[in-house]
Amino acid sequence: MKKAIIIICAIILVGFTTNVMAQATKNTAAGAKIVAPISITETSALHFGTMAVLAGTPGTCVLSTQGVRTATGGVNLSAQTPAAANAAYTVGGAISTTYAITLPSTITVSNGTPAQDMTINALLARTASAGTDGLTGTLNGSGADSFKIGGTLNVAAAQAAAIYTGTFNVTVAYN
Repeated sequence: MKKAIIIICAIILVGFTTNVMAQATKNTAAGAKIVAPISITETSALHFGTMAVLAGTPGTCVLSTQGVRTATGGVNLSAQTPAAANAAYTVGGAISTTYAITLPSTITVSNGTPAQDMTINALLARTASAGTDGLTGTLNGSGADSFKIGGTLNVAAAQAAAIYTGTFNVTVAYN
């Protein structure tokens, strides 16, 4: 009988020992990184410069991201002021961080008469960090970058001689 009690006690102790080793704990680290907010500052507004349009012939004025203007169709470029200028921006934020640029698909410029509105499309950006057209840049070791915007102004065949203006939003965000 003593042997039976000893065997039963041994089995119970082995059972408790197994349960104790079925659990483990690990202390794990947690953390977060807060970066400087991204900022954008306009340094130059988008302007396609001065041009004339031949009556009855629509066309376009294309302003590259490098400031080169070309015309198609009935658009004739002029050297008169105001001169063409790319929209230009500086971006600030976290050092060595990539960011994305969001541009509208179309911008409308008006002389106050809606029937005479013109559209700007095919907007492109060129960042100083990338050196090519695209919508992504990288903030440098000082947390800065810059970019320029160009696009295509669509001119109607009977576009009225006037000053045309409009606004649009440009957004930058960390990737």
